[in-house]
Amino acid sequence: MPKAVWNGSVIAESADTVMVEGNHYFPPSSITEEFFVPTQTNTVCHWKGTASYFTLEVGGEKNKDAAWSYSEPKEAAENIRGYYAFWKGVTVSE
Repeated sequence: MPKAVWNGSVIAESADTVMVEGNHYFPPSSITEEFFVPTQTNTVCHWKGTASYFTLEVGGEKNKDAAWSYSEPKEAAENIRGYYAFWKGVTVSE
């Protein structure tokens, strides 16, 4: 089962991830919400829409903008609405 780990803690785990452009997108019910802090960062993908970012706070450490999600994706990316993906040192394994 895919899981995302950062700073020694599992931040998301689910058998129902969606693969997009080499990234596992985890459903909202699979994340440990206490580790996610919304930021003001946004990026725009021409086919997915606008992504919102989250800083991960685990064990007193912060990883700025290490997670992102599309809360209002374009039609082509509707299958990842509200799902979360990771980078910046977050390890995703199966």
